[in-house]
Amino acid sequence: MNKKLLSAALLALVMVAGAGCGQKPAAAPAAQDTTQQPGDTSVNAAQPDPTDPTEPEQTGNGQEGKETAPNQTDKPDEPNKQPDKPDKQPQKPEEPSVQKQTIEVYYTDPQELELKKSEKEIEFRQDNDKYKAAFKALQESGDADLIPLWGKMELKSLEFKEGMVTVDVHMPDEARLGAGGEQFALDALTKTMFQFKEVESIELLVDGQKLESLMGHMDLDHPIKRNGN
Repeated sequence: MNKKLLSAALLALVMVAGAGCGQKPAAAPAAQDTTQQPGDTSVNAAQPDPTDPTEPEQTGNGQEGKETAPNQTDKPDEPNKQPDKPDKQPQKPEEPSVQKQTIEVYYTDPQELELKKSEKEIEFRQDNDKYKAAFKALQESGDADLIPLWGKMELKSLEFKEGMVTVDVHMPDEARLGAGGEQFALDALTKTMFQFKEVESIELLVDGQKLESLMGHMDLDHPIKRNGN
């Protein structure tokens, strides 16, 4: 009986001892090394989680939490700007208004027997145009009974300066007249031009030349001066 109890006690002791040997204490985890050794390319476990929103963002140039200012020189060139136009365009000088004047113009009859006076209305803007209009009136009467003595003459230029009207004409052969017609032509020119009080003399040129006679019959003065006409 005592042997059985002793055997049972030993067996129980062996079982308890076996149970104690099967449970070993777990080893404590080794502390993580937060220092990265030189040449070690492995990721340090102590580095911050890139997905953590509380950590500052890193930019491509390695600066944290800073935005790269836009490069001003990278802007595309602006198109050339047109110079600002002035608000007001320079005003053109106003043209003189058209003036009208009724003058006396001299012609001859179809037989060239006498000098005939007629009234004509001329239009002009400036004084120099007034004398041109008067000469053109000598070239056309508009009446079959009034024959222009200067109708076949070609006016090259006409200018008024310092009291003198300078008339330069070209004289075709068909413009030539007899002695009486030449005198009427000169009278018609002087009477028409000297009615303007500012005209003191007339210089008559043929193709720019001062001729002794207009048509070879009458002497031609240079200039022809006012003599009470």
